[in-house]
Amino acid sequence: MRGAVSSRRPERDLVRLVARLTGGFAEIRASWGDVVAQAGTVSGNVQEFKLVHAGRNVGKVQLNVPGHWADLAPVAVEYALLARLQSASAGAARRRVGERTLDALLDGREQAGTLDDEPFAVALATFVQRPGRGTGAQAAHAYALDVLAGAGEGFFNERGLGGLCTVRGEHAVWLWPTHDLPVEAQDLFTALRESSGQALRLGVSTCQRNVAAAFGEAGQAAGKVGPDGVEIFTRPDALHSLLQSPALDELRQQVRAELAALNDDGRTEATLIAFLTHSGTLEELADRQRIHINTLRYRLKAAERAVKGPLNSPATISRLYLALAHS
Repeated sequence: MRGAVSSRRPERDLVRLVARLTGGFAEIRASWGDVVAQAGTVSGNVQEFKLVHAGRNVGKVQLNVPGHWADLAPVAVEYALLARLQSASAGAARRRVGERTLDALLDGREQAGTLDDEPFAVALATFVQRPGRGTGAQAAHAYALDVLAGAGEGFFNERGLGGLCTVRGEHAVWLWPTHDLPVEAQDLFTALRESSGQALRLGVSTCQRNVAAAFGEAGQAAGKVGPDGVEIFTRPDALHSLLQSPALDELRQQVRAELAALNDDGRTEATLIAFLTHSGTLEELADRQRIHINTLRYRLKAAERAVKGPLNSPATISRLYLALAHS
């Protein structure tokens, strides 16, 4: 088993070894359910084991082995986890090359001819839960985004779609040659949510041959997504040009500085952003944020004092929405 997980195809070689040794069945799946490797024949009940690393779901193992091989199961599961991590490590090295290419395309330093003139799509994802302002919270958020980007890259790679990924600010970004965009978009969203275990928003462009246009469409689509879901771009947002204007940078910096003065690791800002994008009751918002209703009201009052304006004022809400909800 140690030799199998050290090979170039660790999952494949491991399940083949287990099936050959036991005369049973072994299968490894990705966290979103795709079969990564499978070998043997099922004859009886199949046992399923979840693969977890650092609290994150990285896949599943299914085993069906004769009774006298039962003691092998926990060992096989540990090696299956190691095989998934080995593949992820190899994928990370490949992904860094793709990141440089995608960053160059997004920055206009490289032409889309690199993509062999195939129609492609761009997707942009962000977590619904905003990070705190503390150094630890920011580092954890950056790591989670990198893991999310890698999960998407693995999804495309295992389906033979190739593609590139990177992280831009608070968003994970993917570009891939598309063949059935609605299906790919929904499957990508499901894969990302299953892999991360977190609520997220995913915006997807139309089929494109212009990287800048595709990235803009994905950003607009992401801005229309509800609390947790996926949206494919359909028509331009009249506010998009304004929201992308450098003129809003000063407003964003001012509002964030006012909220940062509360010195609460960004909790009030995160709650305020959730409030600005929520269309239900305060009770529903408190439940979604997993805080007590009184805590929610306290933070909203603190936000009012910080920005020097009531949240029932259209002028205050407009200012805060432009500054925070699409930043």
